[in-house]
Amino acid sequence: MRYLLALAPLALLGTAPTSTPLAQTAPAEAGVDYGGFVELAGELGAYREGRLLAWQDWRARANEPGAIILDTRSAAAFAAGHIEGAVNLPFSDFTDEKLAEILPHPDTPVFIYCNNNFANNVPPVPLKRVQLALNIPTFINLYGYGYRNIWELDGVMLLDQVDWVAG
Repeated sequence: MRYLLALAPLALLGTAPTSTPLAQTAPAEAGVDYGGFVELAGELGAYREGRLLAWQDWRARANEPGAIILDTRSAAAFAAGHIEGAVNLPFSDFTDEKLAEILPHPDTPVFIYCNNNFANNVPPVPLKRVQLALNIPTFINLYGYGYRNIWELDGVMLLDQVDWVAG
């Protein structure tokens, strides 16, 4: 009998629903919508593919009047070196207000890049895991904040192939 009583709680575990989505169980005030993020990211795949530019084209367009090169790495990494003409807003500081300070209008041409665009793997651009490169969440978040004129540097090059400002 003791054996059956000990197994009773385990039997109850098997009857609980196992696939309840987190979005349905989180309280509304949590302020996090993982499902919404995944949906937005999934919608942007083809759009993002059409917004990738090779260095020469990326740089030429980024030099046009009103264009912003946005570096979303940490302030320390930016201070240690960045693409000439870039402005810094660390990804973790994205808010409507901070983005509006740097990007005056949702149609502002925004040019982004990431550590993984450079093969050197040295500070201030050490490589990140490919699937976690910062330009991907930066692109998704900028779009999610309403910016549509986003252009991402495509490809991998050496630091000495770009106009790099060393810190």
